[in-house]
Amino acid sequence: MTQPSATTGVRIAFAGTPEFAARHLQALLGSHHSVIAVYSQPDRPAGRGKKLTASPVKELALAHQIPVFQPPSLKDPAAQQELADLAVDILVVVAYGLLLPQKVLDTPRLGCINVHASILPRWRGAAPIQRALETGDQVTGVTIMQMDAGLDTGDMLMKTECPILPTDTAGDLHDRLATIGAPALLQTLDQLQAGTATAEQQDNSLSCYAPKLVKEEALLDWRQSAAVLERKIRAFNPFPIAFTQLKGTGSNDRIRIWSATVINDGKSQAPGTILNISTGGIQVQCGEGSLLLQQLQLPGKKACSVEELLRGHAQLFSTGDVLEIPA
Repeated sequence: MTQPSATTGVRIAFAGTPEFAARHLQALLGSHHSVIAVYSQPDRPAGRGKKLTASPVKELALAHQIPVFQPPSLKDPAAQQELADLAVDILVVVAYGLLLPQKVLDTPRLGCINVHASILPRWRGAAPIQRALETGDQVTGVTIMQMDAGLDTGDMLMKTECPILPTDTAGDLHDRLATIGAPALLQTLDQLQAGTATAEQQDNSLSCYAPKLVKEEALLDWRQSAAVLERKIRAFNPFPIAFTQLKGTGSNDRIRIWSATVINDGKSQAPGTILNISTGGIQVQCGEGSLLLQQLQLPGKKACSVEELLRGHAQLFSTGDVLEIPA
């Protein structure tokens, strides 16, 4: 096979699905490397109408007339042969969502590399951004790794760090990591092409697993400390959004919480008790300290400030009311 020159770059197949992946695909499309084909997960139902919707990566690829492949699994021999027939130099994987069998890992000349939104080996798995926020990490970043058969266990080719700010939501951190990840990916590709890339093994003893988010864990348990709950609220913004509900009401009366601030004023009542209501927020007792809920969303309504919410729904909240505690 003819080796690509430094000016033409490498031939790439790109595998990714969400917006984070699309930001990296966009960077590749603006580089001297050639994206020959794109892999993305099959279209999924989305929105209230449950209409089949293409992923952000698929939409971007089609806009640039790049062939898109959407196999349900890469374990299928036909899908594996399809990749082999593309004769790409490397497969770049960013939040693809499907496991790559060894046959696929061995197919491209330069193997498969992955852009992972964590400083490995700290957080392996599907939700490293959210778990870093939820746990209270102060630093995160992006790791480019050579993929192997394990879950985010491959040798690290490049790491770039960024701080986690006290006000960061998962959405904020997502955008910042995409911004630093794209140039790191391009630099790694250049090093692989030039033969100057160096690989560092991961220390498995330092790894944590970042499981996929599920909506049920967004229900706040007011017995936890205010600091823990405030981090959850930021970690679950913009998905699945932390929520609570007034005690004894149905699930349709859940209240989504988009932002809150920790208050340590020495008050102590039963967890979940509404301590104070003002235009600045609704203060709720936690297991330790309290939270000032500042931006809320009622069912079927848009998120708004507490001041705006109270203008139309002041009757929903009273000092002394108790918010639901999970069983």
